[in-house]
Amino acid sequence: MQSRLLDVLETADGSRRLPRLGGMARPTGVVIASERYWAFAGVDGSIAEGTMPRPPARIMRLPLLRGLVRLTLALAPLARRTGTATRGERLLLLGALILPFGLVFLPGTAGLAVGAAVTLALVVLLFRGPTLRLHGAEHRAIAAAEERRLAASWDGSARPTRFSPRCGTNFAVLAVPVTVLAERLLPLPAAVWSPALITVFSLALTMELWQAVQASGSRVAKVFLLPGLGAQRLTTREPELAQTRVALRAIASVLERESEG
Repeated sequence: MQSRLLDVLETADGSRRLPRLGGMARPTGVVIASERYWAFAGVDGSIAEGTMPRPPARIMRLPLLRGLVRLTLALAPLARRTGTATRGERLLLLGALILPFGLVFLPGTAGLAVGAAVTLALVVLLFRGPTLRLHGAEHRAIAAAEERRLAASWDGSARPTRFSPRCGTNFAVLAVPVTVLAERLLPLPAAVWSPALITVFSLALTMELWQAVQASGSRVAKVFLLPGLGAQRLTTREPELAQTRVALRAIASVLERESEG
């Protein structure tokens, strides 16, 4: 089995084009996803595989709406009953998604308390156990694919960066000032639904800005990513080779199916 995995990694290293990859770390493994496929490699050696949802092309051409769709798609592997997330974790993530809409009906103090409690629960959920090191491993494995150093990263002779410009940490850090500006500048009436609308608009706009900055070759544009890259010193840790290999197994699974499909 390892021989087959190494063949996939070596073939990918020699490929001129590879699909764009993203991922997320879990306490028990690493998820890697392309536009078409995802794979979850567990620290116990298990592999769970699936296909990514494919929204209509016309929706992905609509500014702002496509940003919300991308955010939703990023969570798709967690929604499946494949061991990627427990039932309780899926319920908590669902609650976090609908939280902005529910808080508008609570008094100010109660709303802040509930929001803070759910945020703390999410932080504990996302970064408990070895997640920080697996998060670094996820970034390292994706960087290895982009640099065509997958096989060298598997044997440990290459150690690509554990920091990623496409990390969700960058998105979260960028979303804070965007939300603050939206609250101050959007001419919305004082209504109970206004905070929820501002939140949705801010997330969609942040995704548009995030994608534009990543696609830009301008150094000036990439300055916007510096705070998020700095924050990754808190949300990642230097992975061990065994943890990097967990992420590489997920990448191999995705790339093998990409080559077959």
